[in-house]
Amino acid sequence: MTNFLDTATHWIESQSDAAERRTMLAKFATTGIPKTTDEVWRYAPLEYFNLDQYAVDAPLQDHSGDALENSIATLGAVVVRTHNGLLQGVEGQLNGVAVETTKHAGNITGYEDDSFVVLNGALTPGTIELTVTPGSEIRETIVILHTVTAGAAFPRLKISLGKSASARVIEIWSGGLDSLVVPVSEYHLDENSSLNLATYQRLDLSAWYVSRTTTTLGRDARMHQSVIGMGAAYDRARNDAVFQGTGAQNELWTTYLGRGTQVHDLRSHQLHNIGRTASRLLSKGAVAEESRSIYTGLIEIERGARRTDARQTNHNLLLSPHAHADTVPNLDIRENDVTCAHASSVGPLDELQRWYLESRGVSRHDAERLMIQGFFNEMLDVLPRDVASVIEADIASQLDGVVVV
Repeated sequence: MTNFLDTATHWIESQSDAAERRTMLAKFATTGIPKTTDEVWRYAPLEYFNLDQYAVDAPLQDHSGDALENSIATLGAVVVRTHNGLLQGVEGQLNGVAVETTKHAGNITGYEDDSFVVLNGALTPGTIELTVTPGSEIRETIVILHTVTAGAAFPRLKISLGKSASARVIEIWSGGLDSLVVPVSEYHLDENSSLNLATYQRLDLSAWYVSRTTTTLGRDARMHQSVIGMGAAYDRARNDAVFQGTGAQNELWTTYLGRGTQVHDLRSHQLHNIGRTASRLLSKGAVAEESRSIYTGLIEIERGARRTDARQTNHNLLLSPHAHADTVPNLDIRENDVTCAHASSVGPLDELQRWYLESRGVSRHDAERLMIQGFFNEMLDVLPRDVASVIEADIASQLDGVVVV
């Protein structure tokens, strides 16, 4: 077993900005892995996490792409390929769209209390920046294919939309055998811009995936973010939004399927610090066998943020008596003139619906599969139809091994 910090230090010394990275790594070494006594890490299975299982800058392995990656790639007018956080190439081009990479330590301002973001800042190979120029309406799909094949990976992505720009982006995460994947992404939406973003995480079931995204929205900006988690032993997705202009809207839809002993950990923080903004959070997932799900969503409304409209809903399907779901929707409201709501549910498949299907000649197994697929397909309806059909087929293939008890 290797010493993670030794391999990290060795890699940092080969970088041109080693001094800045050393400072970040020292900060991480001081704070260490988070504790489950921290509310944002409550319920997380950190007792099973051993950083020394991973090495930084492990030798890359070949990854030729599977059927899903190849199918999704054909749907993109621009296809960005990354490998362990490194930009490998850009295929195609669109007027108003630029893809660049900057090789420097990651920004940790505002993230100082998040150990994994600090670690990413120290060890990222650089930031991949996708920029849409002001006024550009990109109707074609932009595809980003992330592959991970060895050790620990610390990818960085920044998507920036100029004033009145719009874009549609699909991210796919693949590979990750016995890997630690810690991506940090920032999305900046200028005034009146619109981004439809979907992230499909389908890493190997041995991987640990600890991601964080932050969206900042200017006046009248609109974001629709879909997060789909199928892979990884531990799948953590923290997705935050900060409202910086009136009229801004954020929709966050998250969904997951738990198998074996998987843990899907979904966190969100919507910070409404200005009035006349709106957020919609919908999380729906299913846990089978001995898997678990965790959902904690915080809607925070600052004093003076009048006419804010913020709502969150979390629904969980339990497909086994050994599966478990924790759901904790939270509201922190410091203003009276607002509209807020939250709801959550945990339960098995609907017996009446199952009976209805069986009464029409559908076998019990097929009835259960149809019900679960319908549960997921609703969450995919917001995706472009051609992309959704590919992802639906991939999810359906994974449902073949799910047994409802």
